[in-house]
Amino acid sequence: MIKKVLIANRGEIAVRIIRSCREMGIRSVAVYSDADRTSMHVRYADEAYRLGAAPSTESYLNIDQLIRVAKASGVDAIHPGYGFLSENTDFANRIRKEGLIFIGPSAEAITAMGDKMTARNLMKAAGVPIVPGTDQLPESESEVKKLAKAIGYPVMLKASAGGGGKGMRLVKSEKELIPSLLRAKSEARNAFGNETVYMEKYLLEPHHIEFQVLADNHGNVIHLFERECSVQRRHQKVVEETPSPFITPELRSAMAGQAIAAAKSVNYSGAGTVEFLVDKERNFYFLEMNTRLQVEHPITERVTGIDLVKAQIKVANNEVLSYKQEDIKQLGHAIEARIYAEDPNNNFIPSPGLVRHISEPRGLGVRTDGYVYEGYEIPVHYDPLISKLIIWSPTRAEAIERMKRALFEYKITGVKTNIPFVQSIMQADAFVEGNYNTHFIDDNIEKLIEPADNSDDNENIAMIMAYLDFQNVQNKRMDFANSKQVEGANWKNIGRMFRHNPY
Repeated sequence: MIKKVLIANRGEIAVRIIRSCREMGIRSVAVYSDADRTSMHVRYADEAYRLGAAPSTESYLNIDQLIRVAKASGVDAIHPGYGFLSENTDFANRIRKEGLIFIGPSAEAITAMGDKMTARNLMKAAGVPIVPGTDQLPESESEVKKLAKAIGYPVMLKASAGGGGKGMRLVKSEKELIPSLLRAKSEARNAFGNETVYMEKYLLEPHHIEFQVLADNHGNVIHLFERECSVQRRHQKVVEETPSPFITPELRSAMAGQAIAAAKSVNYSGAGTVEFLVDKERNFYFLEMNTRLQVEHPITERVTGIDLVKAQIKVANNEVLSYKQEDIKQLGHAIEARIYAEDPNNNFIPSPGLVRHISEPRGLGVRTDGYVYEGYEIPVHYDPLISKLIIWSPTRAEAIERMKRALFEYKITGVKTNIPFVQSIMQADAFVEGNYNTHFIDDNIEKLIEPADNSDDNENIAMIMAYLDFQNVQNKRMDFANSKQVEGANWKNIGRMFRHNPY
């Protein structure tokens, strides 16, 4: 039985995994780089050990050092979280070679699904529909052009070992093809050490729908329904929800069956996600399988009541799934928004720095998975994700309104955030009506980004609220005219604060 787990990750996902370990009576071991010495996951774990310098290659990607810490701390198992080494076959193999438990699927399953071309061939053999395209590109440019013409423009170039939108290029005409191919290869080579690129038909007005699957080591595989992930910027998800407002019950059933077939085709075990593209006529095609926990897993937990991290640990303990497919029900509606330290008004450039004040939303149906606190300095070396805001309500309409309320309460100063951007998404007609696809942000970007002179609204409000709270002011209509603390603040926001101040 697993009694002690090392979390080979950082930030909010490390904190989230530690929470489940604590509920299960399992001791947790955190690891950290020099840049993360004061991070929340280091404070929250039962034990914490330094890995190395700030660059991930010297810390979170250093397999030898992770194994040394695991051995020294006496853990039974390692949980990789997501990103970093979570889908690294060498890491999974090394853990098992050292006599430890890898909380994840087999190395064979990771290998099979980690290469997109291999995965396409496996899905084709398993009878899972795939997007029309090619498994590999010919060497000559003229043959590549013939292939693209045969598939039909627009086409998408994708890195075989890719992820996170890297090594992807949309090509709308033959004129763009070869320059885009060269750029895709270069980006893939720099990001993954593998420049292999393949081509597939680009679907018009597509939806990105993924199905959560859960499997044990005894042949049992179930699905935990879908997540709609079509609100994306540069192929990176921003907002996710479940159930999807787009798919029908019949389509849900068909896609779920194919997701289970995909998992079974590689003898999958643990938690995984099968991703599909669905065109406007509701034809669906296999996209990829992520052999790990997803960033957006909390919304599935919220509507099904199943703790996916606990489920992963139980499977790693070789336990049989304690529920059958007919036991799994969707209750209500959940939405997740990713809160980033970035500046939407400046091309979403990351905004690391010192967090001066943070007030996280509370109340019925509100969950925040985060890792920052007042006085914490967000490092420049990693993804700028601050937290995930997860909302649940009995209906989608109520969930959107609750998300709006929670976003209003979410105050962070010291760094720029995308909170105003997410607020705009929640107010957009297409999103409210559930009538959106993966082009939603690109098609509405000017409406979604607030004018630059309003970009500091949240910071102004939070600064004033923090001042009021510090002074313990009871009279909310006090005269601010001579207060240096709010000099230069936006007076419209002060009025709005008086109307809605939760204090």
